[in-house]
Amino acid sequence: MTIGSRTFLGFDFGTKSIGVAIGQEITGTASPLDAIQARDGIPDWELVKKVYEQWQPQLVVVGLPLNMDGSKQEMTFKAQKFANRLHAKFKVPVQTLDERLTTVDAKARLFEMGGFKKLTKGKVDSASACLILESFMAQ
Repeated sequence: MTIGSRTFLGFDFGTKSIGVAIGQEITGTASPLDAIQARDGIPDWELVKKVYEQWQPQLVVVGLPLNMDGSKQEMTFKAQKFANRLHAKFKVPVQTLDERLTTVDAKARLFEMGGFKKLTKGKVDSASACLILESFMAQ
C-alpha cells in the first residue's frame, strides 16, 4: 500500500466506551463508527476484530490522554496498554497521539451539528476518535 492512500483506524480509549473512527489518508478526513462498549477498559475483542476485518487498516492511531501539563496519568497507561494489545492481536502498526482537548472539541463540533440530542456518550467518543485521526493525518 502506498503512502498517501492508506486506511487508518482511530481509537479514543475509555474504560466504559471506546470511540472508533475510520480515516482515509488521501482525503485527510475521518468518519465516526459505532463506539465499542468496554468493561474496565476491556472491549469485546470480537467486535474489535470485526472492525479490523471490515476496514483492513494499514495503521492504527490511539489517543493518549495526558494531563494539561503533558504529564502522564492512570488513563495514559491504560490507553498505552490498549494500544499494545491492539498491536499484539492484529499485527497492524499502532501509533499513539497526544489527545488533549479532543473531547472538548468533539462536543463543540457535535453541538454545532445538532444540539444536545447529538451528545450521547458513544457519539462523543467516536467524534473524539475522528479528531485524533484528523490531527494525526494533519501532522
